[in-house]
Amino acid sequence: MSRDIQLKERWENVVTILSNQFAEGEQLDLDAIIYLIGVQELGKVKQTFKKDEKIELMHIAICRLLEPYGYYEFEFFDNDGWPHYKVKEELPPLKAGEQSVLMKDAIVTYFLERELIK
Repeated sequence: MSRDIQLKERWENVVTILSNQFAEGEQLDLDAIIYLIGVQELGKVKQTFKKDEKIELMHIAICRLLEPYGYYEFEFFDNDGWPHYKVKEELPPLKAGEQSVLMKDAIVTYFLERELIK
């Protein structure tokens, strides 16, 4: 099976599982899944977040997702328990489609590591 087909199938599996668990079956988009990963990484799942905190949660998720690719490195948790990352390598200029594929691949890898999918 080609890598592209495998990624597509795994991505659809992740979307289905998360949509059923968090959106009553309504399909979540890439940004919503990134947000959920940010909440998971913060570890405060029962909390309500302000708009600026939601943006920070997405940033946390992106840093965590791209950490294995060598773009970010975890630094520390601040006094409020929020993780902080530093840039190790700047992301190359990517077209929108390329960004989407990179993030989907990173999300699939994240959930493979957590054994949500196989």
